[in-house]
Amino acid sequence: MQKIQRKSLLYKSGVEYADYCINHVEGCSHGCRFPCYAMMMKKRCGVIKDYKDWIKPKIVSNALEILDKEIPRLKNKIKVVHLCFTTDPFMFNQPEISILTLKIIEKLNSNGIRCTVLTKGIFPKELADRKKYSISNEYAITLVSLDKKFKDIFEPGAAPYNKRIESLKYLHEKGLKTWVSMEPYPTPNLVPQSLEQILNKLDFVDKIVFGKLNYNVKVSEFQDNKEFYNECANTVVDFCDERNIEYHIKYGTAKKDNKVTEKIFKKVDIKKDLDYCVIAQPAFNI
Repeated sequence: MQKIQRKSLLYKSGVEYADYCINHVEGCSHGCRFPCYAMMMKKRCGVIKDYKDWIKPKIVSNALEILDKEIPRLKNKIKVVHLCFTTDPFMFNQPEISILTLKIIEKLNSNGIRCTVLTKGIFPKELADRKKYSISNEYAITLVSLDKKFKDIFEPGAAPYNKRIESLKYLHEKGLKTWVSMEPYPTPNLVPQSLEQILNKLDFVDKIVFGKLNYNVKVSEFQDNKEFYNECANTVVDFCDERNIEYHIKYGTAKKDNKVTEKIFKKVDIKKDLDYCVIAQPAFNI
């Protein structure tokens, strides 16, 4: 795998459900075609040339060294670090990336910094090791369909849907916090499907984030797409309320934004933090 070096990694996020973020890989072999906003921005800025360049990920070889410098300076400001927004921390069939991600999570946790981790890959079972990784971490998969044909077109290099769900459920059964990002959710002219059927596969998670598909002409061509997404948002809310699952509807998806729900990702389970402190000895700022 190609390698690059950077001068910094940790940065403050502008996304409503994240605090600080880290992207320790350039590009993503999942090759999503929704389109991928991260790829569009990197291309516009001249960081990559085209799609073929994007799907050949480059690992940040000095990531751990950078964190050794940034963590002491920022740790008192950081509530949580999100992995990742412009790449995938557990990129499917990319073991070198997964190994580095595990080291990054361990380093952050050992310094009292919890993590939220989002992937279209498969979570390693090692994450259930409470001696190495904080029980206050939260793990999530992106899942917007169960249709294999849709995945093959829009997420060609990502892990199969069932494998994502299985790896997330494993962590949930080990007592870890799990959630799902149902974004960008497609309109029926892209894939006819049952939202309820997808939600039923995810009834074990602690949280659900739901959001519409942007930057796609087909979505705007779908008649009454605004009403469609509003109805979907209501379905998610009803599903979560019935099962005591926390939720957040991404801004601009429903007719009316609920800014209160973004706080679900700013909560800290103090008891779990204390349990982890006893096991692993880092001093959590709680």
